[in-house]
Amino acid sequence: MSWHPQYRSSKFRHVYGKAASKDKCYDCVPITRNVHDNHFCAVNPHFIAVVTECAGGGAFLVIPIHQTGKLDPHYPKICGHKGNVLDIKWNPFNDFVIASCSEDATVKIWDIPKHLLTRNITSPKKELLGHVRRVGLIEWHPTANNILFSSGYDYKIMIWNLDTKETVISNPVKILDAHKDVVLSMSFNTDGSLLATACRDRKIRLIDPRAGTVLQEASYKSHRVNKVLFLGNMNKLFSTGTSRWNNRQIALWDQNDLSVPLLEEDLDGSSGLLFPFYDSDTHMLYVVGKGDGNIRYYEITPEKPYLNYLMEYRSHLPQKGIGMMPKRGLEVSACEIFRFYKLIPTKSLIEPISMIVPRRSESYQEDIYPLTTGAQPALTAQEWLNGVNKGPLLVSLRPGSGAVNSLPQFLEPEPLMKTTDLSQHQGGKMPLEDMQKSSEIEDSRKQLKVEEKLLKNEQICLSNGFDIFESPPPKTENELLQMFYRQQEEIRRLRELVNQRDVQIKQLELELRNLCMDTGSY
Repeated sequence: MSWHPQYRSSKFRHVYGKAASKDKCYDCVPITRNVHDNHFCAVNPHFIAVVTECAGGGAFLVIPIHQTGKLDPHYPKICGHKGNVLDIKWNPFNDFVIASCSEDATVKIWDIPKHLLTRNITSPKKELLGHVRRVGLIEWHPTANNILFSSGYDYKIMIWNLDTKETVISNPVKILDAHKDVVLSMSFNTDGSLLATACRDRKIRLIDPRAGTVLQEASYKSHRVNKVLFLGNMNKLFSTGTSRWNNRQIALWDQNDLSVPLLEEDLDGSSGLLFPFYDSDTHMLYVVGKGDGNIRYYEITPEKPYLNYLMEYRSHLPQKGIGMMPKRGLEVSACEIFRFYKLIPTKSLIEPISMIVPRRSESYQEDIYPLTTGAQPALTAQEWLNGVNKGPLLVSLRPGSGAVNSLPQFLEPEPLMKTTDLSQHQGGKMPLEDMQKSSEIEDSRKQLKVEEKLLKNEQICLSNGFDIFESPPPKTENELLQMFYRQQEEIRRLRELVNQRDVQIKQLELELRNLCMDTGSY
C-alpha cells in the first residue's frame, strides 16, 4: 500500500465529490450496452456526447450541456456508422466538431450545428479510410490543430491530417507499426511530442510519433497494463492494470526508465477496469473504476512518496463509462476543480459529479485556478508534421479574462535614459555608490508602476469589490449578503496591499536617512 502520512500541507486535502441533483442529470438516455473498455462519453462546455443503443449500425447522441432532465425518446442521433461506435472525442479547438470510430473500420468527423438538432445527422464532414479491422481508439493532438490519431485491431496507429479539402481521406500521413497486439490506451505528453501506449501484450511503449520509433519499452511481468497516462510535465507515467493475482493495480513509472515502476499498489479484487484522469493544473490524479461507483483521487508530488492518497468518492450506482469536462467549462464560483459525467445504464442516467475545494469565500480563488489549457491551437497541422514542438496556449479561468500566451509576457523595462543623462551631466564620472542608489530607486519606481498597472487592470473587472462579469447586481437579500462578503474580502486584500506599500515607504525613508548620514560624515 502507498504511504499515507497523517499530516500533510495541501490545499486539496479536503476535496470532496458532489453528485448533481436529479433535475441537473440527463434522464432516459439509452446508454450503449457494448462491453468495449472505453469512456463512451465526451464532454465540452457546449455539448455532452454519449454512445447509444441503436439497431442496425452505430449511433451516438449529442445533447446541449444545459438540456438536463428527461430526454425525448425520438431525440435525433448521429448515425452514419455501419457498425457499433467504439469511441468518440471532441475536437479540443472546436466545440462543434467531433470524431467517432467504429467496428466498421472507419473514422468519421462530424460537424454539429449550433442550433438544436431537429433530425438525424447521417453524412459526416470527413471520412477516414485506412484501417482494415475495427477502430477502437481515437485521440486528438493536444496542441496541433486538425491532427488525429486512430488505433485499430489491425495493430496499427494512424496519424491523420484533416487540413485538406477532401471529404474522404484514404492515406494517413504516418502509420506507426510498432505493436504486436491491440493497443488499449494512448496518451500524449504536454506538447504532443511523445506518445505513450498500453498494449494487450502487457507492454508500455514510449513512441516518437513523427519518427515512428520506440524510445522506451516496459515489459514488467508482474503488472499487466490496461491504461496508461502521461502526468503532465512531471516526466512520469501512470498506469492501471492487474497484478499476477488478478487484483486491480496502479503503477507509477519514470518516463526515462521503464524497466521497473517507481511505485506499485494493489487496490482491490474487483474485475472492472480503472480509468485514470490527470489534472496538470492541480497535480491531482483521479482513478475511476468501471463497474463500481468509486472515484479515488490522489495528489502527485515530484518527490517520494510521489502518490499521496486524498479521499474516495463512493456511490452505490455503478458506472459503465465516464466523461470529463475541460477546465474552461467548470463553475469557478463554486470552487469546482473537476467534473465527471457518470454513465449509469441500469437507470438510463447520466449523472454529473463535481469535485469541489471547500472555501468560505465565493470570490475567484486564484490559488486553485492557475493558467490552464485554452481552446486555441498552438500549432498548425503542417508545423507539427514539420517537427515544431510548442506547449499549449494558456488561459485564465477568471470570469471576463481572455487568452494569454503559453509563456508569460513581462513588462518591458524602461530605457535607462535618466542614469545616462546623470553620468553625462557629471562629465562621465559618477561614484559607484550613487550609481547603485540610483539603480535601486529606478527599480522601486518600476515596481510601483507595475503594481499601479496591475491595479488598473483589476479595477476594469472589479467595481466596488464586485466582479461585474460573474453575475448581475444583487436582487435578493441572499445575493446582497454574498456581495457584502465579497466586498469585505476585497477590503481585506486592499488593506494588505496598503500595509505592504507602507513597509516599502519606510524602507526607502531609512535608506535615504542612511545615505544622508553617510554624506554628512564625509
